[in-house]
Amino acid sequence: MDTIETIRYAGTEWIGQTQRPSARPTHGRRLMRLVRSLAMWVARLLERRRSRLALLEMTDEQLKDIGVSRCDAHREGLRPFWD
Repeated sequence: MDTIETIRYAGTEWIGQTQRPSARPTHGRRLMRLVRSLAMWVARLLERRRSRLALLEMTDEQLKDIGVSRCDAHREGLRPFWD
């Protein structure tokens, strides 16, 4: 019969288990994740704004190619970037 290793808590470590240092996120990692997600969110907002401004600069032929009327392009181009 195999022996069973007893796992018990001793202070800050579990005896019988190996802990990886990366298993627990530190405050620094959480902060970096937050900053990275915030930067990605801002990048998405800016890209949305750039694409809306590009609609305003398109010619009628280009708008016709993508199936958008001048009125729709103008309406979309004037929307705020957060919308």
